[in-house]
Amino acid sequence: MLTLPELLDFFWTDYVWLAPDARRIHSLLSERGETVVNDHVAIRTFDLPPISLESLARPFEALGYLPVRDYDFPEKRLHARSFVHSDATNPRVFISELQTHRFPAGLRDIARRLAAQVPTGREGSALLFTELPTWAPVPLATYRQLLGESEYAGWLSAFGIRVNHFTVSWNALTSFASLEELNDWLAANGFRMNESGGRVKGSPAVLLEQSSTLAGRIAWTFGGGARETIPGCYYEFARRYPDPATGKLYDGFVAKSADKIFESTDAELQGSE
Repeated sequence: MLTLPELLDFFWTDYVWLAPDARRIHSLLSERGETVVNDHVAIRTFDLPPISLESLARPFEALGYLPVRDYDFPEKRLHARSFVHSDATNPRVFISELQTHRFPAGLRDIARRLAAQVPTGREGSALLFTELPTWAPVPLATYRQLLGESEYAGWLSAFGIRVNHFTVSWNALTSFASLEELNDWLAANGFRMNESGGRVKGSPAVLLEQSSTLAGRIAWTFGGGARETIPGCYYEFARRYPDPATGKLYDGFVAKSADKIFESTDAELQGSE
């Protein structure tokens, strides 16, 4: 079984391959004298065995993570849960699942066929993350069909079970007076930001502010060898405020803000390139 540092290292190596901007942002922050601390990682999945949210949570729970709160996203038909580690120096984890039963038969059938390719013996195991690809490459037509019903489903069909984003903790930075200032610096360095719902989502009143880049486009190979440039992964930024109930930084998430952060992989936000 992988240790938590080994699993997180695996996640980062895989993630930066799909997030062209992340390594450069990390380097620019380091050159500025900052120490980059990861606030949380996020993973997407379907609500189907053996890859359900409950299944993906088990390896993290075995490594010391505890559930914090559940979240619902009615418009996107998603359910999610956040987790914190007993050692607060480790990143939080946010796992979401598409509620396939709330979609038409076409999407449900495709999702079931994809999930059926994952060996049931991997249920509840870290192999769900480390044995890639999760399933055989989907045809480009299938990807486009899913995009028409759910951008989340299209992304997941192409990339499988893997970390969708890492998150820079603003609270660990020293040279930015606000999340807005960090965002302005990123934009000045040529990074395209997610403006859906405003560049900064959340507020001190809800104890969390978030922003993110738009997912960088990468050339991806689909079933049958078709190639297309599609949104990969993105980098998020989070500022947490003290929770009056605990006196510690707020550990949860804000559904209204997360709903807009999900859209960082939406090609329609990026326009044509």
